[in-house]
Amino acid sequence: MSNIAIIGSGSWGTAIAIHLARLGNNVKIWSFLQEEADLINKEKKCKFLPGVDKLPDNIVATLSFEECIKDSDYIFHVTPSKFTRNTVKQYKEFVTNQPIIICSKGFESESLSTLDDVIKEELPNNPIAVFSGPSHAEEVSHEIPTAMVIASNNNKILFELQELLMNENMRVYLSNDVKGVELGGALKNIIAFCAGILVGMNLGDNSFAALLTRGLTEISRLGEALGGKPETFYGLSGLGDLIVTCSSKYSRNRKAGMLIGQGKTIEETRQEVGMVIESIDNIDVAYKLKNMYGIEMPIVEAVYNVLYNGLKPKKAVKDLMTRDKKFE
Repeated sequence: MSNIAIIGSGSWGTAIAIHLARLGNNVKIWSFLQEEADLINKEKKCKFLPGVDKLPDNIVATLSFEECIKDSDYIFHVTPSKFTRNTVKQYKEFVTNQPIIICSKGFESESLSTLDDVIKEELPNNPIAVFSGPSHAEEVSHEIPTAMVIASNNNKILFELQELLMNENMRVYLSNDVKGVELGGALKNIIAFCAGILVGMNLGDNSFAALLTRGLTEISRLGEALGGKPETFYGLSGLGDLIVTCSSKYSRNRKAGMLIGQGKTIEETRQEVGMVIESIDNIDVAYKLKNMYGIEMPIVEAVYNVLYNGLKPKKAVKDLMTRDKKFE
């Protein structure tokens, strides 16, 4: 039995808390809002997981970083990527030598950094791991079989975390490719957003399959340029996460793309989705990174122009389909 601190009481943070609590661990969740903490503590519910009738009794929520982190063995960081650095700055004074497990997927838009680099800058002496893969919070909370990847350069921490997290409902694979695992999770959100646009435009299975296949090619190109291993992008944290996020009703990135495909503005889309849409920020970062590294990423370029330069989705599809002839 371990003491677990989870930073973030959204759907994924709470789903991880549920999974770890069911395994017998004591779990404290840091919440940004009093109403979310009260709902967890008093009614044993999470507003982002309405299908979960009752959270385990060994989950407690708090607004205090100190209370959440004190005496913890592991810290799971599960905030939106845009808030990562500021949140770590607020809680790092309470951290001792605990491993930090990054469960967020995205970039820091100002520096174009991956989240492991952000946390290393703020907590240079702590072991860091990345937890990623095809894992909708709704399904994990209902104990639907799920396979995930933990990546770290510290094998001792890897084996500890595999032991901590794995049971008959969650199979956990290990990797030393921290960059690849993290980048697969961050970049697939962009393609999921594009998949939603196709759905919003009422395009078909052929278009969807073409997008996923060529989208994975673009993810791999940029991911390798940033230090990831090619094979990682064809594993659970790359292809696996891409499939589940592009095809599922639970994906907020896909839902956001659908609204854009139906003609909504970015602001209208943000309001309707009601939660942070990582893909919108990630598209801007990926566009800047592809230009920085001189990488051909026509899908990323097209969706960037849809969001920021007024390109109509129908015209973007036509432009992609009529690019110069080439070998695959």
